[in-house]
Amino acid sequence: MTQTVPDPSQIPAVSAHPTSHLASREAYLREAPAEVGTLTLVVRRPERLAREVLTEGLLDPELGLVGDNWLSRATSHAVEQGRHLEAQINVMSSRMVGLLADDDAGRAEAGDQLYVDLDISRANLPTGTRLALGDDGAVIEVTAKPHNGCAKFVQRFGREAMEFVNSELGKELRLRGLNARVVAGGTVRPGDVVRRLPA
Repeated sequence: MTQTVPDPSQIPAVSAHPTSHLASREAYLREAPAEVGTLTLVVRRPERLAREVLTEGLLDPELGLVGDNWLSRATSHAVEQGRHLEAQINVMSSRMVGLLADDDAGRAEAGDQLYVDLDISRANLPTGTRLALGDDGAVIEVTAKPHNGCAKFVQRFGREAMEFVNSELGKELRLRGLNARVVAGGTVRPGDVVRRLPA
């Protein structure tokens, strides 16, 4: 079952919150669990600017989130070199996106596929860290490719929000999110446990 989200070009910025409060929420953001957290939202992007909030999604090592347009957006050069796999899955902190939007439709506009209540900071999840999601065997691996705020993020959440996630603190905590690749497929659902696997 899916919930289709409207084309963001047809709706105003989704943030219902003034973003001047973001820096004051540092402690809350840092309190995310380090080893065992929760998958709070799964979003598929079937085509450019479209969002589908899923009750379950299938992760696949070749296809990423099945039905997502990730692969069609990769350049042929990136595919030839295998670099497209570095951004196969986008993961964002559910705490951070929750400060920007009040509902799943609004949070989905961030453009990521998986939203987790977990400490996704560089210190806690260095490149190569693997995360197990749910109980169906799905595993993703954090890649080195940066994930930064862009013009679309500004359109949806405002310039101050982008400056915050791209700040020194934002990059330390990966508040805009991280990139990952699927190393083991499986079905994932909101509410699934997310576990940091031993190195």
